[in-house]
Amino acid sequence: MSEPTIALVTGANKGIGYEIAAGLGALGWSVGVGARDDQRRESAVEKLRAAGVDAFGVPLDVTDDASATAAARLIEEQAGRLDVLVNNAGITGGMPQEPTQVDPATIRTVVETNVIGVIRVTNAMMPLLRRSASPRIVNMSSSVGSLTRQSGTAGEQTTGPVAVAYAPSKTFLNAVTLQYARELSGTNILINAGCPGFVATDLNGFRGVRTPEQGAAIAIKLATLPDDGPTGKFFEDAGVVPW
Repeated sequence: MSEPTIALVTGANKGIGYEIAAGLGALGWSVGVGARDDQRRESAVEKLRAAGVDAFGVPLDVTDDASATAAARLIEEQAGRLDVLVNNAGITGGMPQEPTQVDPATIRTVVETNVIGVIRVTNAMMPLLRRSASPRIVNMSSSVGSLTRQSGTAGEQTTGPVAVAYAPSKTFLNAVTLQYARELSGTNILINAGCPGFVATDLNGFRGVRTPEQGAAIAIKLATLPDDGPTGKFFEDAGVVPW
């Protein structure tokens, strides 16, 4: 029997992250549930295992260097490599976020998780990803990070509320994704950004119109790309999202 594909999903104890872990686990993969809250993480692992998923807990605070290093060490001990990393953990920073009123500390906090956290975890996992035959990195972004959609005048070209911390953090993440793709060009590592759509989660007070399972679909698609698949792109279920 071939060895199972090994994946790590950050922020996987609830919402979209949990459904990504469940979806990858349904493929027969071994899935690391990355989360900083011990109780919620272990509850998620137990629930996934009850559903037949080969899940294991990975204590992980994406804002902490030592935590990311320890998580990589745990996965190395558990599996010896990492095939797929899904950077899903993220925060909004709270609303409202009008540019003229925002506390700069809010922006720092959001960027620390949504952007620097992705870089921190990705770099910690990179040695393990390089050991994989078909490594994939999926950065969970949002269409609110699309400058095209944010700047459009037509109703269908605008997206989300004015949010000077959250929306630009996703634009920043998209740009970071491109930089990784440029550096990793010519390797077998594919890295892409994915938008889950407006999903009902506690991130938005459950105002979304899509289910977490629907939101997870794009991550699962990007995590399972063939070796000749795209890299350095931004996708949603309907296709490519304009930058």
